[in-house]
This record gives sequence, structure tokens and C-alpha cells, in this order.
Amino acid sequence: MRLTAAAILIALGLAGQAQAKPPLAAWVQMTGAGAQVRAVAAGKACPRLRLDGRPRAMSLRAGPDEAFDIRICVATLPAGAKRVSVAGEPLPAPKARPRRLVIFGDTGCRLKSPVVQDCNDPVAGWPFARVAALAAARKPDLVIHVGDYYYRETACPPGDAACAGSPHGDKWPTWKAELFDPAAGLLKAAPWVFTRGNHEDCNRGGRGWFRLLDADAKVRECPAQSDTFMVDIGGVTLGVVDSADSDDVRPQPEQVEAFGNNLAPLEAAKTPVWLITHRPIWEIFRTGPQVFTDSGGNVNEREAVKARGLGETTELIVAGHLHTFYSLDFAGGRRPQLVVGTGGDVLDSSKAQAVVQGTISVDGAQAAVFGMDRFGYFVFDRVGNGSADDWAGAFHDLTDAVIASCALHAGRLTCAEGQGAKE
Repeated sequence: MRLTAAAILIALGLAGQAQAKPPLAAWVQMTGAGAQVRAVAAGKACPRLRLDGRPRAMSLRAGPDEAFDIRICVATLPAGAKRVSVAGEPLPAPKARPRRLVIFGDTGCRLKSPVVQDCNDPVAGWPFARVAALAAARKPDLVIHVGDYYYRETACPPGDAACAGSPHGDKWPTWKAELFDPAAGLLKAAPWVFTRGNHEDCNRGGRGWFRLLDADAKVRECPAQSDTFMVDIGGVTLGVVDSADSDDVRPQPEQVEAFGNNLAPLEAAKTPVWLITHRPIWEIFRTGPQVFTDSGGNVNEREAVKARGLGETTELIVAGHLHTFYSLDFAGGRRPQLVVGTGGDVLDSSKAQAVVQGTISVDGAQAAVFGMDRFGYFVFDRVGNGSADDWAGAFHDLTDAVIASCALHAGRLTCAEGQGAKE
């Protein structure tokens, strides 16, 4: 059959439309080798990427299998890229010096018998979608997720409307429901830094983690760890350290050594370093309405830090793991710590929303503590334009009220009640 010129043009147009079919998910993430675009595609080929108006092919990161019947595609972004799109959908280009950061973690919906979270209620049951939407409205330049995305480990109990229809298990439909659907707007708003949590260890969601989010160039097979990687954000270096396998309570020399080795790259940094990891080095619990106590937890991380130190330039530790918000500010040179495990999974307590401030002893050192159990997200704004900027922080709850106001200055992190906590 002979085609006319008009028919050929129409066929080419239809082919172009088919090629431009939107991916199932697409995002920009920061790695030790720079920024990457990643996309999840359902078809037989990777979607087309456009950089500053020019087409560019994406390469295959991982092909389909029984649990992940998708293609995961990747392309490295050159420094200075301004306009990025995948199959016609715009994505955020990274900024060399981001001024507004959003931080949170522990976001998935818990389905692990006997605990059943109301995954089907995005308002009161599982508010991650609201947290993400509120955070996106703040127009961040960078999002830092401190780990724990995958919580739907077992099936929803028969007849339970709270989670009816929910996928479960380490497979693409679960990861889509846990992260890529509720955070779709925030993934389009800013590049992300992804941290591996203990829910992404090789006994839980490790396979999905290494295929989808791990920063390494190649997909690793379990058992495996994620390498430490460094992200320069202009005057500050984020040192992203895997703590997924560190036992919280049982001393294990091999884990002390492993975590110490993971900290080693921080020592070479020339600018102030923020250690980004999942498990807090100094773990505290709320033991009464107005009382925080050192839990003694994360003993292997503590011992590694004592043995090796954190490097002279480390300025701040940012973590999650505990489903609460708290800050620790030490006198005498120990680095401050910020914990934001408030993204959507069940809080440590549903009755501890009131703010607590005080001074406690943590691992032999006095610390000013500020904390409360609320869902929400943390915003860090850069203050200044020099090489040693200050940062102003605010914790926003589900009403978007500012519950905590924080400041990072000269290696000290101070937090106080925000206006929203007083209303």
C-alpha cells in the first residue's frame, strides 16, 4: 500500500503522541555523581527526555520482572541544566545553591498485623498526601526524605474498610501507593535526596529501594548496603549515610565498624556537613507529659561516633526513624541533631502533641531538647549569601501552622514554640 505525504505526516504525528505517553512516575534526585532524572515506564521503551529544548535518550536502570513489571529509566543531568521534561511533563531542575529545603521522613502507611493504619483516609488516617501537598505549596528548592517509605508489608485484613484494596509486599503497586502517588506534586516541585530507612532493609523493602531510589549507578542485589554519598548545595555538603542495618539496642562490633566506615567520607569535606541518615545517633523518648529521657538507643552508631568522630566540619545531624519531632542542642562541641519522622506513618504517641522543652542528659552530655508528636514537615530557609550561612527553620503541622521555630547558627540548633503552638 502506498501512503500519501499527508498520511505519512499523520502517522508520524500519532507515533510522536504515543512516544510522549506520560511515564507512571518521574522525578529528579541528587546523587554523589550529580543530579539524575529517573522515570518509571510501563511500555517497552524508556520515555524521551528533553534538556533545555533538546531531546536526549534515557537508559534502562532496571527491566521488568514479576514484582516490578515496569521499566526504570535514568539519565544524568549536566550541571547548569535549566529546563527538564520527560514525555512532555516538566520536572524541576536542580539549583546550585538551594535556599529552601523541606525535610521529613517515615511516610508510608503501616500494614503489618496487628497494626492497621487507615490507608484509605488521607485526612485523619494516613496524611502523607496532605503533608506532601502542603510542602509543595512552600515551593522548596530541595526535598530531603530521611527514610522509611515502605510499610505495607502484609495484606489488609478481610473486611477492613480502613485499608481495603491496598497493595502490599515489596513490588511496584505498593511503592506507587506508598510514595509516588501521594507525593506526585512534591516530586514535580523540587529535586529530592533519598535516604535509606530500616523499612528498606533487605528483609522488607530492599528490592524496591535498590531498583527505584538508591543513588548508586547500578542496581544492587540484596544483601547490600547503600554507599555514603555527598551532595554539594552551596556552602553546605549533605553527607547521606546508610544506617538501615544498625541495631538499635544490641551492641554488635561489626555494625560499629560498618557505620564508622560509612562516616569516613564526611571527613574529607571542605564545607560544613549535614549528616543525613535514618536512625538518630542520639535517641530519646517522651516518658511523661513534660519529660524526655535518653533511651540509650542506637548503641552501634553511638559507639562508632565515639571511636571515629564525625569530622571537623560536621555541623548538624538530620534523621527520622522515631515518629516524632525533636531537636537536641548540646553544649561543649557535640553536634546538634534534628529528627523529623512525622511524614504520615503512625506517630509514637497520638496524645503527645503538646510541646515539651527542657534540658536532659543524653549519652553523658547535657542537651536542650524541644519536641512534640505531630504530623507535618520541616522547612529550612537559608539566611545570608556568604560561605557560612545561617538557617531558619519552621515545623508545620497538618493545619500548616508553625509549631516550632528553629535557628541553626555557628553549630548550634535552637528551637522554640512557634505561633501556631500558642493558639
